[in-house]
Amino acid sequence: MLNIRHKLTTTPSPKPQKGQPLGFGHVFSDHMFMMNYTEGQGWHDARIVPFQRISLSPAAMVFHYGQEMFEGMKAYRAPDGRALLFRPEMNARRANESNRRLCIPDIPEEDFVQAVREVVKVDEAWIPEEPGTSLYIRPFIIATDEFLGVAPSKTYLFMIILSPSGAYYAGGMAPVSIWIEDDYVRAVRGGVGFAKTGGNYAASLIGQVKAHDEGYSQVLWLDGVERRYVEEVGAMNIFFKINGRVLTPELNGSILPGVTRDSVIQLCRSWGIEVEERRIAVDKLIEDYNNGRVEEIFGTGTAAVISPVGKLRYQDDVMVIGDGTTGPLSQRLYDALTDIQWGRAPDPLGWTMSV
Repeated sequence: MLNIRHKLTTTPSPKPQKGQPLGFGHVFSDHMFMMNYTEGQGWHDARIVPFQRISLSPAAMVFHYGQEMFEGMKAYRAPDGRALLFRPEMNARRANESNRRLCIPDIPEEDFVQAVREVVKVDEAWIPEEPGTSLYIRPFIIATDEFLGVAPSKTYLFMIILSPSGAYYAGGMAPVSIWIEDDYVRAVRGGVGFAKTGGNYAASLIGQVKAHDEGYSQVLWLDGVERRYVEEVGAMNIFFKINGRVLTPELNGSILPGVTRDSVIQLCRSWGIEVEERRIAVDKLIEDYNNGRVEEIFGTGTAAVISPVGKLRYQDDVMVIGDGTTGPLSQRLYDALTDIQWGRAPDPLGWTMSV
C-alpha cells in the first residue's frame, strides 16, 4: 500500500459551470498524482500535488526513444452521489502488460488502483453531473533519464491527471463512417500493437488524415502482414453482427485488449448471444454484406463506449449498414454499459468501484 502525501492547492481553479460545454481533454482539475522510480530504489515518493507544469531535461529519454505508456479511464457521478470507477483493475493489469513490453518497471496493481482512487477522491468535486459527462483519468509513465543512448531508462515518472469531459454524443448516438486502410499499417504481431503507448497512435495519424480527406471519420486497420484481416479502429475495438452472431477480431498481439471490448463480450454472452473471437477477412466481410448478412457494426472504447458504424468503405466497395440509424444491439449494449457505469442499474458482475 502506498503512503501518499498530499499537498493541496491554495489557489483552486474555477470549476466548469453547469451546462458549460466541456469538450474533451481541454480542462484539467486542481491536482495530480506523481510518483518516481529510481533503479535500486523502486517506486517511491508517491504524492498528490497541485496541477502544474513539470521540468524535464531536453535529453530526457522519453523525447528521443518514446519509452512511455498511458491509460485511459473515467470516474462517473451516480444518482446517489457516489463517485464510481469502472473496472480499474483491468486498466492496472493492462498498464503492466504495456510496461513489460516497453521495459518499464511494473507498478503493483493495487498501488495503481489506490493512486487513481485517491487523486479522484481529492478532486471528486470536479466530476461533472450532467447526463453523459464524466471525469476522464489519464495515468501515464515516462522515461526521465538524461541519456542519448538506446537502452531502458533507469528513472521514470508516473503521473495521473484528470479532465472533466462532456458527453461524447451530445446530440444523441450517431453512426460513424469508417475507411478501411489497405496501404499503411498500424502494427504487426510481435510488435507493440497490444500496448497502450504513444507511438501506436502517432503511427495511426497518417491513416486518420487520409480517412478524413476521403470524408470518413475513422480508420479501420488491417493486419500488417497479409493486409487482409480486420484488426481495430484508431481508438476503438470493432464488432460485427453477422447472421445473428457477434464477431470481433481475436487478440493476436497487435490489437489493444480493450476494457470495453471485454465488457461487451461478457454482456453478450450473459444475454445468450453467441460471440466469436477470430480472424475476420475483409473479402469475406464484403461477401457477407453483399449477401445481406451484415446486420450491425459497432466500435467499443472508453470515450464513446459504443460507437455504431453507418458506413464502411474498402477500396471501391462502400457498405451502408442498416438504415443509417443505431442498431438494436448497439443501443442495448450502450444503455446497459452506461447504466452500470453511472450507477443507474444493478452491477451483477461487480464492475464498478466506489472512490
